[in-house]
Amino acid sequence: MTTSLPVSWRRLVLFSLSFVILTGIGLYSVYGQFAERELTFDTRLLQPWVLTTLFGLLVAYYVTDALRLGFTLQALGHRIPFRKLLSLVFINLFFSNVTPMATGGGFAQIWYLRRHGVPFGHATAATTLRTLLAVAFIFTLAPLSLLTLDVFNGGLLKRDIGVALAVFVCLYLGFFTLVLFRTRWLITLLSRLLLRLHRWHWLNARRHRHWQFHMRREMLRFARAFREYGSGNRWAVVGSIVFTAGFLLSLFSFPALLLWGLGYSVNYLNVLGLLVVTTFIMYFSPTPGASGISEGVFGHFFRALVGGPHLLLVTVAWRTLTIYLGMVIGLILFKRALANSLLSNHSRTS
Repeated sequence: MTTSLPVSWRRLVLFSLSFVILTGIGLYSVYGQFAERELTFDTRLLQPWVLTTLFGLLVAYYVTDALRLGFTLQALGHRIPFRKLLSLVFINLFFSNVTPMATGGGFAQIWYLRRHGVPFGHATAATTLRTLLAVAFIFTLAPLSLLTLDVFNGGLLKRDIGVALAVFVCLYLGFFTLVLFRTRWLITLLSRLLLRLHRWHWLNARRHRHWQFHMRREMLRFARAFREYGSGNRWAVVGSIVFTAGFLLSLFSFPALLLWGLGYSVNYLNVLGLLVVTTFIMYFSPTPGASGISEGVFGHFFRALVGGPHLLLVTVAWRTLTIYLGMVIGLILFKRALANSLLSNHSRTS
C-alpha cells in the first residue's frame, strides 16, 4: 500500500491560498458587479423548516456521492465499508477544490482506495468512471438547458451558442466512445501524433518513449476496466447510475431551496437548468475548484432571479453548503488518515 502524499505539502498550501484568494475575488465581483454593492443577511434562512430541509438535502448530497462510488467499485468487484466511502467523499471535496482541473482529487482518491486494498488499476477506473457518469449527465443536459430556457435568450448566451455547445459535447463524448470501443484505433492515431511531435523536435526521445508507454497503458487499462464495469453486477451498475443522478439532483437543488426560504417564487426547473450550465462551465475552469469563476458565473446567471441584497448571500450559502463545509471536514479527515497511515507504516517497520 502506498502511503506517500498525493501532492506535496508546499503545493497544497499554495493551492489552498490560491483557492482562498480567487474565491474572495469571485465573491467581490458578485458584490460589485451583480449585487449592486448590497449585502443583507435575511433571518428567514434560519427558519426551522429551511434549516431542516437544508440539512436533509446536505445528508442526501453526501450519501449519494458516497454510494455512486460504492456501487461503481462493486461493479468492479470491490466492496468498501460505507464509512470509508463517506470519508473519501470529504477528502475528495478538499483535494479536488484546491488543485487545478480537479486532478489532485483523483490522486487523493486513488491513494485512499489503495490504502483499503483496491488495486491501482481499479481505483483509477472507479474514480474516472464516477466522474464520467456525472459528466455524461451534465454534458447532455447543458445544451438542452441553453436551447430551452428563456433565461438564456439574448445577451451573451444565445441559442447558436447552445448549438455549438451541443457539437462540442458530441465530440467530447465521441472521444470516450473511441477509447472504450475502438481503443486501438485511438492508440494508433495518438501514437502517430506523438511520433510526429518527436520528428518536429517538440518532444525529445526520452519524453516520446515516456508518453508512448503511458498513453498506451492508461487507455488499455481504462478500456479493460470499463468492460469489467459493464459486465459486472448489473444491480451495481444500475445503482451507480441512479445514485449519480440523485447526487446531481441534490447538488443542483440547493439554490432553489435557498431562494424559496427567502420568499422568492422561482421555477424549480429553471434553477436546475442554470446550475447545470454553471457546473458545465466549472468543469473547464483552470482555477482550483473553479474558485472565483464559479461564484462569478453563478452571480451572472442568478441576478435575473435574485434581488441585489440577496444575491451575494445566496452565492455564499450555496458554495458553503456544497463546497466549503465539505472541504473543512475533508482536510480534517485527510490529516487523520495520513497520520494513521504513517503510524501503521512505522509500526510495521519497527
